[in-house]
Amino acid sequence: MKVLGIDCGCERTGYGAIESDGRTYRLLANGTIVTSPREPFELRLLKIALGLREQIREVMPDAIAIEEVFYAVNVKTALKLSHVRGVALLAVAEAGVPLAEYSALEVKSSVVGYGRAEKHQVQRMVASLLKLAAPVESEDASDALAIAICHANRAVLAAVL
Repeated sequence: MKVLGIDCGCERTGYGAIESDGRTYRLLANGTIVTSPREPFELRLLKIALGLREQIREVMPDAIAIEEVFYAVNVKTALKLSHVRGVALLAVAEAGVPLAEYSALEVKSSVVGYGRAEKHQVQRMVASLLKLAAPVESEDASDALAIAICHANRAVLAAVL
């Protein structure tokens, strides 16, 4: 199964694709779509949409997983993040690929075994599971890979039950 994980952000949207049989994981792609806060917000959203569409076309995933909305203290930041999620959800719907959503707690529990794990712990575990020589540099791409791994784990578990 090929899974594309997406970690939404206004300035940095991470993506990570893996292939998994439920026991092993193989890295297919990862990266970050970077936008500038100096650009008009609608152009930043367009850049994110185009980047995600390109990744979906290149990877041709069987499923796409995305992190659920979290509650932010800053309402303005939460609203902007919701716009980015909307763009990501639209790209997924356009592609007709099944979508799964997971909370940060679910992702960390699935990948690290502890729902309150820190970013560097997630990065190290993602590298370990993917048998990489070093952690993925971008925290956003690493988080997206963790989301993809979480979905692969959950999909196998759902198939068994």
